[in-house]
Amino acid sequence: MKIVIAGAGSVGLYLAKGLADEHLITMIDVNESTLNYAESVAEVMTINGSATSFATLKEANIAQADLFLAVTSVEQTNLVTAMLAKKMGAGMCLARVKNPEYVADNPPFDLAELGIDHIIYPEGLVAKEISNLIRRASATDIHEFEDGKLTLLGIRMDDDGEILNKALQEVMRTVENVRFRIVLIKRKGNTIIPTRDVKLLAGDQVIVVAKPDGIGRILELTGKSRTRYKNIMILGGGKIGKACACDLENEFNVKLIESDIKVAYSLADDLDKTLILQGDGRDMQLLEDEAISEMDVFVAVTGDAETNIIASLMARQSGVKKTIAHVENTDYNKITNIIGIDALLNKKRIAAGSIQRLVHKANVVELFQIHGMDAEVLEYIVEPGSPITKELVKDLKFPKGAILGGYVRGKEVEIIVGNTQIQANDRVVVFTLHNCVQNVENFFRK
Repeated sequence: MKIVIAGAGSVGLYLAKGLADEHLITMIDVNESTLNYAESVAEVMTINGSATSFATLKEANIAQADLFLAVTSVEQTNLVTAMLAKKMGAGMCLARVKNPEYVADNPPFDLAELGIDHIIYPEGLVAKEISNLIRRASATDIHEFEDGKLTLLGIRMDDDGEILNKALQEVMRTVENVRFRIVLIKRKGNTIIPTRDVKLLAGDQVIVVAKPDGIGRILELTGKSRTRYKNIMILGGGKIGKACACDLENEFNVKLIESDIKVAYSLADDLDKTLILQGDGRDMQLLEDEAISEMDVFVAVTGDAETNIIASLMARQSGVKKTIAHVENTDYNKITNIIGIDALLNKKRIAAGSIQRLVHKANVVELFQIHGMDAEVLEYIVEPGSPITKELVKDLKFPKGAILGGYVRGKEVEIIVGNTQIQANDRVVVFTLHNCVQNVENFFRK
């Protein structure tokens, strides 16, 4: 596939690195040094110029592009560029925006009429993920496949739980019908594809794939089924914080702290049930006065990563059960477990992941990464005659750095075990370390 990316910033670069192995990538940017860096870390062609220039788009062979991604930091540039690219012959065109109006329900007209096939609003994606993490109280990660037919859950192992210090084969013997499977473990900074004899230890971050009726059982076994949240505190009243409060205020008691007094007054007008407080969220006295110790969840989404991390750690020290922070630097995700924050979210990584799912890589229909883990999650449609269909799973000699999670076959949904026989057109969820992706691909190709 030929892909043109306008914008070589963090989102564009993340996309280029993830797609360059399988696709022909051309990047456009006005900053030559940014393009030079992109060339040094990914196999891409680069063009120094404005993506709103006809000449630049022609130089990028835009008429031959299967996919055009406008992901610069300027919303207007992205919208105009995507429209120009479509008019000049590009295939699917996508634009990154900062204004929530573009993704609101019942827009005045369809942007596809102007040539923009998809809109990506990163702040909205982060807010949605935060809301999902809060509603699924015990989860550090959550993702649904095929409209919830299979669910990925991230769970941190505490000092209790029925399956603590037990090997996986012992755990699975306690389950009558296999409704979930533990597929990844992060332990002391290392990502592990678990084998039957691996024991679950306190402090492990465990990734589970489960059928709908298996979610309750795994929460019971990990001691998380009793977790219920009621009180939420949000630090930061920007786009993410406001969207979270708007989504959550009808189900939870929500307090929102905003340092800017004008923004605070505006939020008070727009949010019906959220208690708006004006102040510095790093002020421990303010947090104590607002009963931080009674909060179930603390969400830090100011524009400053250090403020978010420090405030989240203060909340954790005050006894808050769950802490979620937004950071701009994806490198922070590697230390999530070490510093004790449940989830570190990065809007650029989330946006890039959402865009990647639109790019069909071979017969992959979905691809994303789990926070802080050196692993990818892929959803395949099984091709007739591919190696994965030739034998029972236990006889496949599947790569040791990867594991099969579950499959959807029409209305049938099952967790994959040794005696499973994968069939053509099944939708299969696979978890793999980065260095095993190509070997996994080979099982799903004729």
